[in-house]
Amino acid sequence: MKVAVVGATGLVGNKMMEVLQERHIPVAELIPVASTKQLGREVVFQNRKWPVVTLETALERIPDFALFSAGAQVSLDWAPKFAKVGCTVIDNSSAWRMAADVPLVVPEINMHAITPAHRIIANPNCSTIQMVMALCPLHRRYRIKRVVVSTYQSVSGSGQKGINQLLYEQSQTSKATSSNLLAYTHPINLNLIPQIDLFLDNGYTKEEMKMVNETRKILEDDSIAISATTVRVPVMVGHCETVNVGFHNPIEIEEVNALLRSFPGVVVERLPNYPMPLGCAGRDEVFVGRIRLDPSAPNAINMWIVADNLRKGAATNAVQILEGMIHRKCAS
Repeated sequence: MKVAVVGATGLVGNKMMEVLQERHIPVAELIPVASTKQLGREVVFQNRKWPVVTLETALERIPDFALFSAGAQVSLDWAPKFAKVGCTVIDNSSAWRMAADVPLVVPEINMHAITPAHRIIANPNCSTIQMVMALCPLHRRYRIKRVVVSTYQSVSGSGQKGINQLLYEQSQTSKATSSNLLAYTHPINLNLIPQIDLFLDNGYTKEEMKMVNETRKILEDDSIAISATTVRVPVMVGHCETVNVGFHNPIEIEEVNALLRSFPGVVVERLPNYPMPLGCAGRDEVFVGRIRLDPSAPNAINMWIVADNLRKGAATNAVQILEGMIHRKCAS
């Protein structure tokens, strides 16, 4: 099987190749793709060195699958070209997520959304993935009425630039000024930035509206009311979320815990323990803790959700989609 990784030299692209190896995906030929500036580089995969190639070269080789993590514009321009030659594209950007004819998939929840006719499949936003993993079993049992979420998102969500800026600021007495280091217009070290992506006319950011729209699409319920605030924090890896959920039907807190514990890919931590980014980095599970009834509203709970945004929030979820499609093909 030929697999192209578009954006292979980036944070998520590297992590995709790592997860492909860890999950023993049967890759006979890897096609690492990056910009022309990266030509001449090699990546190591399965103890072999593979030369980085351009998108044009990768397309000529007609891969069976292409994992895209090179930005929305690259995906808009090139995913249809790969799909046209019979390649199945799993795209990590925001380009195709809300397209009506493109499935937006978290494998534990809605692999059924993918049909044999689909050639472009969207990977959800990192913060959305970890939230819906916890929401899904509860929605199926109690039906969600309303969600209020605040996120605490690590700098790796901004790619290498975000990590570079935090490291630079931690080592300097003044704010980073080099344009090749800056991911944010404000200092991130010893600071919080309540803006991720651009502001829209409604006062929310694109990141916040992604959580609204993507959650409804994945859970297949446009009636869910969702309000989101997304915040960048000076943490290297690992996104955290405080989530308040109100339900249409009566809930029982022990059953809530049991439903979450039994859902694949979710780990529940009970007090006095709770998940934190340091303990979740490098893990594929979504960790949930501090689950408690909301005393201010009927049939409502609060919970704390943590996940590695580079793995389950991006690379692992994409590879799981690929894995599921392989298994489905073998079964047929």
